[in-house]
Amino acid sequence: MFKKVIVGIVLIISGCKGVSQDKQIVMDESIEEQESYKVIKTDAEWRKQLNDMQYYVLRQSGTERAFSSDLLKIKEKGTYSCAGCGTPLFKSKDKFDSGTGWPSFDQEIKGNVAFDVDYNIGYERTEEHCAVCGGHLGHVFNDGPKTTTGKRHCINGAALVFVADK
Repeated sequence: MFKKVIVGIVLIISGCKGVSQDKQIVMDESIEEQESYKVIKTDAEWRKQLNDMQYYVLRQSGTERAFSSDLLKIKEKGTYSCAGCGTPLFKSKDKFDSGTGWPSFDQEIKGNVAFDVDYNIGYERTEEHCAVCGGHLGHVFNDGPKTTTGKRHCINGAALVFVADK
């Protein structure tokens, strides 16, 4: 009996892992990542600037409901820019109707969109974010138009603002 209690205590103690150091590492990486962007704002500043959906998508990596974006209907020539910082991200000439319910483009404006890998839904996806402010945009997939790049940049409309050509 005494042996079982000792073994149990040893297992509990060895099974406990201090996470305070892990949290510090994660916080340090987050701070380092934030500092690499040209546009840096506090959470309060982002909340004040963005509406609720923009904040949810850009700052919390959320996803808007499919077919809810007014940008799906835009056929004019122009540029789709980051709703957080105004950086041009996609050109209207690269937009196509993917049928998915989100604005889709076959290519980005080089240097203005950054890529990372996420496993948020259990498998690997390539996440896209604004290279200037770090705002989450959406994901890129390899099922786009084969006649161009073969890519489908599936972007949340809430992450974008459309600026028509003059």
